[in-house]
Amino acid sequence: MSKANILIIEDDEDIRELSRYNLEKEGYSVSCMDSGEKAMREIHRKQPDLILLDLMLPGMDGFEICRILKRDEQTARIPIIMVTAKSEDADIVAGLELGAEDYITKPFSPGVLIARVRTVLRRRTAAPAGTEEKIDIHNLSLDPKRFETRVDGKSVELTATEFALLHLLARHPGWVFTRAQIIDAVKGSDYPVTDRSVDVQIVGLRKKLKTAGGLIQTVHGIGYRFME
Repeated sequence: MSKANILIIEDDEDIRELSRYNLEKEGYSVSCMDSGEKAMREIHRKQPDLILLDLMLPGMDGFEICRILKRDEQTARIPIIMVTAKSEDADIVAGLELGAEDYITKPFSPGVLIARVRTVLRRRTAAPAGTEEKIDIHNLSLDPKRFETRVDGKSVELTATEFALLHLLARHPGWVFTRAQIIDAVKGSDYPVTDRSVDVQIVGLRKKLKTAGGLIQTVHGIGYRFME
């Protein structure tokens, strides 16, 4: 994906130009917009492969842009990486729940920017994992057809909700899921899934998975992800 087209929507000229410089140095084709209104026209004229979206924009802000794009069938599949201030955990949660794929907090290094962009583009081009396909990742194996979980080759007994939660995370390594997203995806019948119970489920899963428990990572203030 070295020739991928990336659209930067950022009103801070220094951040915008630094991001452009480093992405172009990696071989990406980069366009820049300093407002949401201009960006929306550009996106519908020429859909980018990825959008780097500042949340705090004048006029139409990043949340509104993300909301509109993810509700439109023509643009819903364009991956979005949000750019937000370091302390704005609530904004990160809101953006992820609107459908953004990832986030970067300011200030960020060029290395972090490139790594996040590469990861999101890799996900976009990879064949989506089917919900019934067996997953082998690190020392963990999940077989949805047999409802079977193995760690280091040894069977681990999980409840239906625990299995669904683990399968969701393992199927998307590196993706950050908020508690609300986990609840929407899992909706456990054997255990009432709420924000608090998600945390309880994670604690229980880590204990049962033993050496594989550390693969489930806490993203403080936001939710959870599975180690890549």
